[in-house]
Amino acid sequence: MNEQDLELLKQVTLLGIYKKKPEESLNDVRLMLVDTGMYDAKESKKIFKLLKDEKYIIDGALSLKGITTAKEAEILFKQYG
Repeated sequence: MNEQDLELLKQVTLLGIYKKKPEESLNDVRLMLVDTGMYDAKESKKIFKLLKDEKYIIDGALSLKGITTAKEAEILFKQYG
């Protein structure tokens, strides 16, 4: 996985977390993204660990950094969608 692919996966994951329903957990989002074929289970764990290590996710929720990046991704994807 190259750096560009990794950044895209991080953005999609953050957006998925940002758009999740209140009753959904981070694991629910992870499994949903795996089900879509976005990545496999092993890659999903790596992405979520990176997001936690880089402080996009803190205590099971998006940090301000995570929310900001998710909103930027949403705008970007709408432009190209």
